[in-house]
Amino acid sequence: MMSRSYSNLLDLASGENQASFTRMSVNRRIPRIMTVSGIMSDIYDDSSEGVYSDPSSSSIQRDRIIVVANQLPIKVHRKTDHSKEWMFSWDEDSLLLQLKDGLGGDDIEFFYVGCLKEDIHPSEQEEVSQILLETFKCVPTFVPPDLFSKYYHGFCKQQLWPLFHYMLPLSPDLGGRFNRSLWQAYVSVNKIFADRIMEVINPEDDFVWVHDYHLMVLPTFLRKRFNKVKLGFFLHSPFPSSEIYKTLPIREELLRALLNSDLIGFHTFDYARHFLSCCSRMLGVSYESKRGYIGLEYYGRTVSIKILPVGIHMGQLQSVLSLPETEAKVSELIKQFSAQGRTMLLGVDDMDIFKGISLKLLAMEQMLLQHPEKQGKVVLVQIANPARGIGKDVKEVQDETYATVKRINETFGKPGYDPVILIDRPMKFYERVAYYVVAECCLVTAVRDGMNLIPYEYIISRQGNEKLDKVLGLEPSIPKTSMLVVSEFIGCSPSLSGAIRVNPWNIDAVAEAMECAHVMAEQEKQLRHEKHYKYVSTHDVAYWARSFLQDLERTCKDHMHRRCWGIGFGLSFRVVALDLNFRKLAMEHIVSAYKRTTTRAILLDYDGTLMPQNSIDKKPSTKTLEMLDSLCRDKNNMVFIVSARTRAELAEWFSSCEKLGIAAEHGYFLRTNRDEEWETCVPPVECRWKQIADPVMKHYTDATDGSVIEDKETAMVWCYEDADPDFGSCQAKELLDHLESVLANEPVTVKSGQNIVEVKPQGVSKGIVAKRLLHSMQEKGTSSDFVLCIGDDRSDEDMFEVIMSSVAAPSMAPSAEVFACTVGRKPSKAKYYLDDTVEIVRMVQGLASVAEQMLPV
Repeated sequence: MMSRSYSNLLDLASGENQASFTRMSVNRRIPRIMTVSGIMSDIYDDSSEGVYSDPSSSSIQRDRIIVVANQLPIKVHRKTDHSKEWMFSWDEDSLLLQLKDGLGGDDIEFFYVGCLKEDIHPSEQEEVSQILLETFKCVPTFVPPDLFSKYYHGFCKQQLWPLFHYMLPLSPDLGGRFNRSLWQAYVSVNKIFADRIMEVINPEDDFVWVHDYHLMVLPTFLRKRFNKVKLGFFLHSPFPSSEIYKTLPIREELLRALLNSDLIGFHTFDYARHFLSCCSRMLGVSYESKRGYIGLEYYGRTVSIKILPVGIHMGQLQSVLSLPETEAKVSELIKQFSAQGRTMLLGVDDMDIFKGISLKLLAMEQMLLQHPEKQGKVVLVQIANPARGIGKDVKEVQDETYATVKRINETFGKPGYDPVILIDRPMKFYERVAYYVVAECCLVTAVRDGMNLIPYEYIISRQGNEKLDKVLGLEPSIPKTSMLVVSEFIGCSPSLSGAIRVNPWNIDAVAEAMECAHVMAEQEKQLRHEKHYKYVSTHDVAYWARSFLQDLERTCKDHMHRRCWGIGFGLSFRVVALDLNFRKLAMEHIVSAYKRTTTRAILLDYDGTLMPQNSIDKKPSTKTLEMLDSLCRDKNNMVFIVSARTRAELAEWFSSCEKLGIAAEHGYFLRTNRDEEWETCVPPVECRWKQIADPVMKHYTDATDGSVIEDKETAMVWCYEDADPDFGSCQAKELLDHLESVLANEPVTVKSGQNIVEVKPQGVSKGIVAKRLLHSMQEKGTSSDFVLCIGDDRSDEDMFEVIMSSVAAPSMAPSAEVFACTVGRKPSKAKYYLDDTVEIVRMVQGLASVAEQMLPV
């Protein structure tokens, strides 16, 4: 197996773009080791060794996936003997390892990039790296402790994590205020991760799968070095609504970084919807749904959105259920609870502010108050895993939890009975599974959580196996039962339709749900369990990983057929990807063609082409009028302004250009010069349909603040440019459907455009203007040998299509120079582009200057 090794990514954020690389066989030690932030050790000590593996002797090519996350799926500890050597083993509980097991097979090779859970001294890092690469195919990322603390405990846990869980730093006491130095540490660590990936990646072949909010700017670093890298990102936390997210000072940097991925995954539609809304509101990037796939067009690249909750590792959980230790623990718990006539309710949560442990305890207290008969019969076992973060908030949660448990037990407890049992020690997985098996109901009342797999583990554990059935005293033929009370605010909630969903802040409702779960009929419990088990067992971690990687492969399949280049500096960097034949229109190219030709057709859109879309004053400047007049003075030129505006408006604005042709209202009205009468390009139609369309549009205008109606002679346009982008887009879709319905029998077409919905006569398009102009010149015996057509939106694509299809047709000279040019780098039927209206005007001004020079003296 052969892999390219890339390094030196230290200047990425500053915009440097120099790459140095060597090749290495993946079974060699990594050539460069990051020992101190920003400093790399020398490459191979023995420079005489070859760094190429012989392709002819290499193994059969396999798909390679580089999985990148904050932590490697590796357990690490030192030997207790005198050698003090490091010992490494797989972390079987890691999702990263489980997704590999889920995919299985020998046709996929996995590499892992991430941090270790222990600090490795710089003098040992090279040796540790070599061991991990050769034994586990893991590439450790070594981050100095002080930098790691700012990155992980600082920016990740004190700023991103609270904000993504809807917690705003409204006062300094709450913490989480934006800190520029912590942000810089976050970016620096993401760059270190990028460096490590460089050392093992083969960018033409490998897939890179980045996980979670710790590495949100990593896609920018990878995309900058490898424009066509096949890159997926999955966010395991919630993504907040735009109202919350937009408070983040580096909001656009993070969004643009994520959009440098090819595929972005979320657990729920809500999280994806919030992300898409942020892209629309803050970047002006909208999404489309095509054949079931959601995608954003971002500078010619399609960034796909994947919505699929992660699953559990069925094989691992079933093997734990079969352990003798699990069986023994289940027997112990039965004696402790069931044998004494007590029903166990179970909660399993991390000890942090968002898991809602105290709310759950208050609900238990409320249930015991409202249902005194439950006292002595129901026990809540709360397993509290150690907190992943540190800080004042964790200490407060712990203190509140201990105090609440103490109060409840003192109030309702009696000798031999505590209504709440708090287990706050580290617990082995088999022990936790045993609690799942015995618990009649599992309670997950987090106030906000990205996914939470506890309910899935509980459902599979309750299904059990034959050995556990004997311990529980169950007949194998009897259907199993399970009950879930889950918060509405966790990622797994939408997939568990049989659970009792609750608002964890409503203590009375949670208490009532606990009572309902306790007294529910057995048959109902069986049906709910059966429904959940069918979903969870088929949507496991293997299904999730396969589905994500299949979509990533589908999204990246056209990479090699696109021409890519980067624009922007630092974290504003993005890649433009366009058709291989699509290129920028060079001034010298078109000027040379202009000078060589004698019969020219020039068609120019106005808004967005000669005039910027965001300009308030839409009237043409004196400079614009002068350059158009210069082009028109050459008798060999036929120059047209082709616009959606009314003929009265255009005639007034361009009255000084005597020889300028004007096509108004998308070409419905046309005149070849100022002194000619207006003609129609299609048979005249009556506009009685306006009596139907007008009240409909007015209704949507009244209901949509910021929208307006433009009433033209032959068309009507509903414009929502100044409305809320999400609401305006939603209303536009409704209006489009409404108008299509009520105007179905009228001779009009209803179309949507950029921030507009337009109704116009059938058969009217800018394409008919281009076709008519070319045929008119042909009939005069002067077929054009130079055609320039420039526009910026969908309506101009009709002109481009006519122009390009007329090449080599009788309406053009055999060797005609044809330039169909769009504004901005985007998918188009045009073959050329210019970046903006400034470049367009500069190019037209250049042609006007040449035209002046070519006029006879």
